[in-house]
Amino acid sequence: MTDLAAAYARCRELNARHGRTFFLATKLLGPDQRPAVHALYGFARWADEIVDSGESADPTAELKLWEARLEEEWAGRATGHPVLAAVVDTAHRYSIDHSLFTEFLASMRMDLTVTSYPDFAALERYVHGSAAVIGLQLLPVFGTVVPRAEAEPSAAALGRAFQLTNFLRDVGEDLDRGRLYLPEDVLAVHGVDRELLVWCRRTGKSDQRVRRAFRHFVAHTFAEYREAEVGVPMLRPVSRPCVRTALTLYREILDEIVAADYQVLDRRVAVPDSRRLAVAVPAFGRALVARVIGR
Repeated sequence: MTDLAAAYARCRELNARHGRTFFLATKLLGPDQRPAVHALYGFARWADEIVDSGESADPTAELKLWEARLEEEWAGRATGHPVLAAVVDTAHRYSIDHSLFTEFLASMRMDLTVTSYPDFAALERYVHGSAAVIGLQLLPVFGTVVPRAEAEPSAAALGRAFQLTNFLRDVGEDLDRGRLYLPEDVLAVHGVDRELLVWCRRTGKSDQRVRRAFRHFVAHTFAEYREAEVGVPMLRPVSRPCVRTALTLYREILDEIVAADYQVLDRRVAVPDSRRLAVAVPAFGRALVARVIGR
C-alpha cells in the first residue's frame, strides 16, 4: 500500500521545483487544500515530463503506460506510484470527474505527433485538454459560493489564459522542440511563418511583422484573463487570494512581453521577484483573514 503522506509530499516537491509562481500562490490556500493542489500539479507535471523531457526512449509507450496505471489506481489497484496515488485520492475526495484526466492525457498524446496548428479552432481542442480541464480539476478543491457549473467557464478560461501565456513566453523554446503553438492562419495575416520565427530565434533580431502578430496574441490572452477574473468572486473566500495572486502574476508575464517590445523569441521574460513578493505579501494577509473567519 502506498504511503499517502509520502505521496503527497512527492507532489509538493514537484510543484516547488517546477512551478514557482503557482507554488507561491498555493501557500495562500488553507492547509487542507494544498496537498490536493500539489497532487493535481504533480500529475500534470509528470505527464508533461514524459512528453517533453527527451529522456524517454519511447514517450508514446511510456505515456500509454502512465494512462493504464492511472486506470488501475482509479479502480482501486495500487500501482505504487506516489503521484498517481495522491492524484486519485484527491479525485475521489473532491469528486473530480474522471474525464478531466483522460482529456488531459489526450492532449499530451497530441504533443507527440502534432507540431503546429492551422487555426484557433484546432488549437482550442488542444488547449481544452492541456489547460482548461486543469482549471476544472482545481475548482472543486477551491470550492464555490455559487453552483459549481456557474463558475466552470471562468475556471476553464483561467486554465486557457495560463497556457496561452506559456505559449507566448516559451515560443522560442517550443520552436527548438519542433513545435509551434501559435495558430498559423493568424501568423500569416501578419506575414509571419515558422521560418521567420526560427530566423528571429537564431539571430536574436526582431521583426515588425512578428511584433504585430504577438501583439494580437497578447490581446487575445488578456481577454481570457478578463473572463477568468469574473469567476474569482464565485470562489470560497479562503481560495480567492491564491487564485487572484496566480492570475495577477501570470497575467503580468504578458506585461513583461509588452515591455520587451514582444522580443521573446531569443529570451525568456519573467516577472521580477520583487514584484512577485509585492503581490504575494498583501495576499497572505487576506488569506489569513479568510481562514480566521472560517470561510
